[in-house]
Amino acid sequence: MSDLITGGEAAYNVLKANGIDTVFGLLGGSMLELYDAMYHDGAISYVGARDERAAGHMADAWARMTGKPGVVLGAQAGPGVVNIVTAVAEAQLAYSPLVVIAGAISRCDHAKDTFQEVDQVALFAPICKKSVLCTDANRLAPMLEDAIRLANSGRKGPVVLHVPRDLFSDMVPKNDAKPVNIARPGPAAPEDVDAIATLLSQAKRPVIFAGGGFKWGKGRDALTALAEKLEVPVVASTGHADVMRHGHPWFAGQAGPRGNRVASRLTKEADVMVVLGARLGFNSTFHSNDYVGADTRIAHVDLEGSAVGRYFPAEIAVQADARLTAEAITANASRPNADAWRDAFKTDMASLLAEREEEAQIATLPMHPRRALAELREALPENAIVTLDTGNTCLQGADRLAHYEPLSLITPLDFGLVGFGLAAAIGAKAAAPDRPVVAMMGDGAVGYTMIEIQTAIQHGLPIVVVVLDNEAWGAEKAYQQEFYGGRLLGAEIQSPRYDKFSELCGGKGIWVDGPGELGAALTAAINSNETTIIQAKIDLKALMTLRKDLFKSNDK
Repeated sequence: MSDLITGGEAAYNVLKANGIDTVFGLLGGSMLELYDAMYHDGAISYVGARDERAAGHMADAWARMTGKPGVVLGAQAGPGVVNIVTAVAEAQLAYSPLVVIAGAISRCDHAKDTFQEVDQVALFAPICKKSVLCTDANRLAPMLEDAIRLANSGRKGPVVLHVPRDLFSDMVPKNDAKPVNIARPGPAAPEDVDAIATLLSQAKRPVIFAGGGFKWGKGRDALTALAEKLEVPVVASTGHADVMRHGHPWFAGQAGPRGNRVASRLTKEADVMVVLGARLGFNSTFHSNDYVGADTRIAHVDLEGSAVGRYFPAEIAVQADARLTAEAITANASRPNADAWRDAFKTDMASLLAEREEEAQIATLPMHPRRALAELREALPENAIVTLDTGNTCLQGADRLAHYEPLSLITPLDFGLVGFGLAAAIGAKAAAPDRPVVAMMGDGAVGYTMIEIQTAIQHGLPIVVVVLDNEAWGAEKAYQQEFYGGRLLGAEIQSPRYDKFSELCGGKGIWVDGPGELGAALTAAINSNETTIIQAKIDLKALMTLRKDLFKSNDK
């Protein structure tokens, strides 16, 4: 047996050794040796998308579900790799550990203006943790290991490794690949834990602000134990409404401009806020004292030290792991004397729940989006995974759905990407095949990636896509209506019957006519275990604006 293998086989061995059991991509000619290695060994599943951008979103969602780096193959130099730019930018702003193996033109053709030659390394450099070119076949395996290590270390993020075509076919010594050991962060220092415990014990209006650090660190139990011992309400940062179980008596839901009024009141009126595993970033706070009180005393703990105290002054600033720090605080802190605050919180939550029940009874036709969201909330199984897109209806859904099990919500986060939800649902299903996966999107957003329905069907990854169809780019239409005198240009769209498109692809389609039908349709779709698009017309007038800070009324 030869001791030499191709560079493609060496790369495959690294992926296999690191527990990467699924990769995503679109077939191209730049790395066929890697594809051939996958074919022969068979230990790594391949999900072939119809667009590289969508493949990147799939890998991103897979990473968020598994905690491992999601691997996407940019298998065609030039256009195939460039198509992944959007997915890399998305992962960068979601702090998701994506590893892109990007095909590049052969070394002998560099700098000749040859076919499909672009400066890929420079293109990706500003939007990832590292964009680097491999120039030696013997360095391919160790550089791929470095990419895996960097993507999953500290604040996670995407890494792009560009590999010239000829390196995949070059012969190299057989590599005995081993798993990459990732350095794990620890808890806050004992003196910081004591300081946070003292601050909490003195609080009259305490709140815990919890972010994605608890999801990456599998810390839901630690967060819940902290809240229950101290009897302090918890709010979630934007896009992380699954950090605690829906309906838990100390969970207020999502805070900030995309959250609910109770959670937002807590963060604005708190005298002490302990921030764990979150940045207090723009989407959660607008960097405004409208959402975080100007006089609130803040203890801020995050894995990334540069984020601590960056937007709001931190009285106690700590670089540490959220879960381990929560466990340490639980062991040291005592229940604060804040019964009036607790009582007000419980009253407010009861009022919010009553308001949501009223929304569930709205009987307009077309269906009001909040009635639609209420039906979805009621029908979602407790083990469901929901992927949300960006847009007007999804904005209203950010805090109105129910997430019971850990890792139940995947959103575009800070990139605010339209068209993310469908592809992300496929990646989530690949990571958690035993859980139902539901993508909730607007009609405009589905048009970006609708062909990936075929990907879900072909690879046996059944998902449900709920299309809430208001015949508009809803967010922009709302702005044109409120700030530009209702002068609409480009805001209204005509979408096809996506339910029929699903049927053409071999899946199921369900059309919902009005209130009372959407929940039953979701249940039927999930029970069928077939890829299904549910399309429901919703009220064209039920729009809301978010970024009122961006515009001034212009009624000329």
